[in-house]
Amino acid sequence: MDVIELADRLWRGEASIKDHHPIIFGEELAEVTDGVAFLPNFGNCSVFKTGDGLFMVDTGSSFTAPTMFEQVRRWSTGQLNTAVFSHGHIDHVFGVQLFDDEALRNGWQPPRVVAHDHLPRRFDRYVMTAGYNETVNRRQFGIKDLVWPTRYRYPDETYFEHLQLDVGGLEIQLRHEKGETDDATVTWIPTKKVLCTGDLFVWSSPNAGNPQKVQRYPREWAQALRRMNELGAEYLLPGHGLPIIGAQRVHQALSETAEFLENIVDQTLALMNTGTRLSDILSSVVFPAHLSDRPFLQPVYDEPEFIVRNIWRLYGGWWDGNPASLKPANDRTVACEVASLAGGAGRLADRATALMREDDPDAERLAGHLIEMAWLAQPDDQGIARTRQQIFTERAERATSTMAKGVFNWAARESTGDEY
Repeated sequence: MDVIELADRLWRGEASIKDHHPIIFGEELAEVTDGVAFLPNFGNCSVFKTGDGLFMVDTGSSFTAPTMFEQVRRWSTGQLNTAVFSHGHIDHVFGVQLFDDEALRNGWQPPRVVAHDHLPRRFDRYVMTAGYNETVNRRQFGIKDLVWPTRYRYPDETYFEHLQLDVGGLEIQLRHEKGETDDATVTWIPTKKVLCTGDLFVWSSPNAGNPQKVQRYPREWAQALRRMNELGAEYLLPGHGLPIIGAQRVHQALSETAEFLENIVDQTLALMNTGTRLSDILSSVVFPAHLSDRPFLQPVYDEPEFIVRNIWRLYGGWWDGNPASLKPANDRTVACEVASLAGGAGRLADRATALMREDDPDAERLAGHLIEMAWLAQPDDQGIARTRQQIFTERAERATSTMAKGVFNWAARESTGDEY
């Protein structure tokens, strides 16, 4: 099945996004309209033929760059003139080096890289926090030997709000937006009616809540989607997942994703404005039921609950409203005290196991607290460690999102000493 057919089947609900996860596609390059090719990858790449070589939006990760280069070269032998980085995440920026090397071998002008003004700061931060990013990305994606890069291809040209390019007669309009990142670039090709969204659209509940990464901007993200919707695109080429083809489908995808985010932001802010603490907000926000069946809003990567937390962090700071958590005791100290009161860490572990049998989401959450306390109180108890492994393995199996699965699987492995 080719990319275009699969995209249509996903939209119609004839194929499941759970079976075709938007983050891990490895499909063949496909021409979506005359002179425009799309490569679903980790992350996606969009390629345009122009009168003066190729123009690209994103160039993939270090893992996928060789495949990307090979497939682009099968489609066109034109040299890469210009590449735009939709943002600075490492799955979008590592393929340029292969075109740089090609240009050097052939005596060509090296490709020009364009990005938003904030992107170089992201690369600087990635170098400064390489160890942390290596840890959390191993945990998030379950890649035990992932090595976080410390060398980057910085852009040759940056812009602040808008930039118009002409590459071989192809008019290209760039606009800065904030959403998953603060350095996002939306690329609009008016003559082709092609919109390249980067990670502002990824065939998933928007990645506006990632629990291990820096601040996201859900309200600004919704505004960006509304502005993109005004363009009248007929082809939406996302940062992850498959193309959306047809003006009506593009309109629905953009407007309903914006509505989804706006709904969560409005509910969360309304509760914050009444002085409600975070834990009560998390149990009070109701996610839009009329959008729950949309194939492009399923919680397969991030999930709405995490978006609420990020809204709180953005507008309310890090404190959750619980006075005990303002200057808390060490987790292990609390765990030992609670275990002592309960009659031993084993009692906590037994209760956690019983709660997991209740097939109740709230009981499952409570089980997570209790088994973690038991393990912190007696980390050398092999029986408790096995119970912790079993509970978090089961929680990972029940979870829908990459984020939750990654953390729970990490905890299960940690219980056996097999840490990332």
